[in-house]
Amino acid sequence: MKAVTTSSSSPSTDVDVVLPCLNEAAALPWVLGRIPAGWRALVVDNGSTDGSADVARALGATVVHEALRGFGAACHAGLAAATADIVCFCDCDASMDPGLLVPFVREVSDGDADLVLGRRRPQGRGAWPAHARAGNLALSRMLRRRTGLRLHDLGPLRAARREGLLALDLDDRRSGYPLQMVVRAADAGWRVVEHDVPYRPRVGSSKVTGTWRGTWQAVRDMSRVLREPGRVRVGGG
Repeated sequence: MKAVTTSSSSPSTDVDVVLPCLNEAAALPWVLGRIPAGWRALVVDNGSTDGSADVARALGATVVHEALRGFGAACHAGLAAATADIVCFCDCDASMDPGLLVPFVREVSDGDADLVLGRRRPQGRGAWPAHARAGNLALSRMLRRRTGLRLHDLGPLRAARREGLLALDLDDRRSGYPLQMVVRAADAGWRVVEHDVPYRPRVGSSKVTGTWRGTWQAVRDMSRVLREPGRVRVGGG
């Protein structure tokens, strides 16, 4: 099998897309079929038992294995394996179309932003449960108090330059990783922007925000990140 890619609007830029993966075999064909032409998909298998790694490999993705469980562990393993100038992140559950990253990459490539985030806009019932939205709202408010950034979401769809991301020295390996990226980017003086993106019901069950317990565990992880002291500024690109 070979993934079908969309080539009409993808910029001719060196891009890697990190896709953290834990038992997402059913969603992978849809996700990998929407990676823009010329970009490389890095599927980071975080201990799947459903054959996700084999499916990803058959669809033409580069598979990275990360034994340490955790969303942050998978994301950072993908970042460490990336070689492209610009690195994107996208969930591997078919809730978001990675093709939406094209304008994000263009904005970073053109020097108009250092970190571009997708603000999730639910499409249909069940796309974003009430408890997950409540947790996200609480974190957005805490982030605003901590950094001054007026963001509405801490969604996983994002793009930035690889060297800048590595310089942030991210060390959270659990649910706090996406927030730590934003906090340290803000401390470093990066230009952080967000754009609305459609958010579909995911394929399968969520490993993090599928329950109130999981959501508030993620909130606790992220609250710990918000208590970090400010850091010395480093460039975003």
